[in-house]
Amino acid sequence: MKKFFSHPPRAHAPDYVIVVCTFLLVVIGLVMLTSASSDLGQLHFQDSYFYLKHQILYGLSIGIVLFFAAAGGYYRQLEKIATPLLIFNFVLLGMIFTHFGVASGGSTRWLQLGPIAFQPSELLKISFIVYLASWLSSQKKRNQDLMGGYIPFLVILGITCGLLVFQPSTSTAAMLTVVALVMYFVSGARVSYIAGTFAVGILILGALLITTPYRLQRVMTFLHPNANTQGSSYQLNQALIAIGSGGWWGVGYGQSTSKLHSLPQPIDDSIFAVVAEELGFIGVLFIIGLFLILILRSFILASRAPDSFGQLLLVGFGVLIAVQAAVHIASNTGMVPLTGVPLPFISYGGTALAIFMAISGIMVNISRYI
Repeated sequence: MKKFFSHPPRAHAPDYVIVVCTFLLVVIGLVMLTSASSDLGQLHFQDSYFYLKHQILYGLSIGIVLFFAAAGGYYRQLEKIATPLLIFNFVLLGMIFTHFGVASGGSTRWLQLGPIAFQPSELLKISFIVYLASWLSSQKKRNQDLMGGYIPFLVILGITCGLLVFQPSTSTAAMLTVVALVMYFVSGARVSYIAGTFAVGILILGALLITTPYRLQRVMTFLHPNANTQGSSYQLNQALIAIGSGGWWGVGYGQSTSKLHSLPQPIDDSIFAVVAEELGFIGVLFIIGLFLILILRSFILASRAPDSFGQLLLVGFGVLIAVQAAVHIASNTGMVPLTGVPLPFISYGGTALAIFMAISGIMVNISRYI
């Protein structure tokens, strides 16, 4: 094993499909953020480009550094830091419940360490997938065992989701559960284990809905979107109006009227609605196409990966991007209850942008050894 790590195979040119799709999505995100945030920036900070500057400074600049750092070197070195990285991330999540935690919108998801504020749950998307890929690939023969594989898998998944649910960040916990189950299945786990975990997850989600009124309200709004159009279902209805206004070709870049007064959270939770209104169905189709190409490319590369660790990383990251993009779009179109899930690479949020660029960097790294 030491010899393997000290003499990695010769690297070749990266997969440019991933590179192009990533940076096209990032550029589209910055362009759309400029439009969606201009009025908000002028209203709150007397600067139409405030949010764009913030995204470039704390998201794009850090993201570019992380992308090239992750794309270089040899991806199997990540196995060495998988466990310490996850433990460190757990510590950061625990610190949220101390005086370092910052509450926003009824949730405590931000950590303030001096001048630096970030979301540990975004970093968890990398550390959890890297750890799971390392652990599952190191004991493939035991992944079908109850005590040697399934129970430890449930323990690590339970700890991860528990820390997220208490923030609360139920949507992130649900997404990582889906990612974990797909990775576990690909590693050779029994279908009965996957089905059992899914069933238990549904029961836990049901219990959370019953015991927390705001979660139940979101579900009721989803089931009855026209029941309270000026109250709980206001955001969904305004998003649907904005999307419908876009038609085939959109109303034109910068011409959205919904983003001015009627559409809540136009730069993050509802940015898809702004995109659909200004760029129309054709513009939305182009963006979804980029996501599909990026996701499918990750799965194609996974099928060619030289080892189980690289394969599981590519599968995990591909599923994460697919699930998060699908949940954001579906919540804006009334197909699932509204969530605070950002659209990868496009929604406002420096931590999220930097982390997804790092994820793309790791995917590019693996492609250099296939």
